[in-house]
Amino acid sequence: MLRFRSLGSGSAGNGTVVEAGSGAAARRLLIDCGFGPRQLAQRLARAGLACDDLDGIFITHEHSDHVGCAVALAQQHAIAIWMSPGTYAAIGNPPLGTLLHLVQDGETIDLGPLEARPFTVPHDAREPLQLRCSDGQHHLGVATDFGHASAHLLAQLAGCHALLLEANHDPELLAQSAYPPFLKRRVGGDWGHLSNEAAGAILTTLAHPGLARVVAAHLSERNNRPELVRERFACSLGWEQDAIVIAHQHSGTEWIPVG
Repeated sequence: MLRFRSLGSGSAGNGTVVEAGSGAAARRLLIDCGFGPRQLAQRLARAGLACDDLDGIFITHEHSDHVGCAVALAQQHAIAIWMSPGTYAAIGNPPLGTLLHLVQDGETIDLGPLEARPFTVPHDAREPLQLRCSDGQHHLGVATDFGHASAHLLAQLAGCHALLLEANHDPELLAQSAYPPFLKRRVGGDWGHLSNEAAGAILTTLAHPGLARVVAAHLSERNNRPELVRERFACSLGWEQDAIVIAHQHSGTEWIPVG
């Protein structure tokens, strides 16, 4: 069994728990940890978990809304932590000893019933990675914080049964926002964040009969609206709008089964 749950997604903090297996054999990976310790504990509790229930942490890149308290969490609870060499250097090479595992594109993270494979994405960070997770039968693609869909990214997400995909902004709302020009260029650029239209085009490319769950993530609270995302995603997939799940900044999502 493979399932996942967003603990919250947006510029104020990101975190997603992926779980494979059942009972005592279940293994859980926290993808990103962009919250403070108290807030993380509260969000995990809503998911029926505690910090000690985590078997690993994966950090996609060094931006603060993704790193948060990850280093302290790993140290205090003796949790293994994975990230790219570039991300590790960007956060200052903190002392993690044997807890630290440096990974690159295409390498495998093996947590027994849960396997995760990192892949590179185009984003303005030192060496950003996103993940494809599997329990051997079903596959989940997690892809946020990238500016455009590279051929490599599309290949890594092909055939997934569930996707957690960035839909950061609506171009018109971004253009009309109070953001300074340099920030608008950064967010809307090829190495920034994904627009609703670009995310919808990715879904059209990746759609297949086995794709059953799609979660829109990392929505800008200023430059996007959930109803715009649902409309775009549903149109791209030929689904009803109610079938599109939104990962909210404050509440994340419920547990979502894959397959």
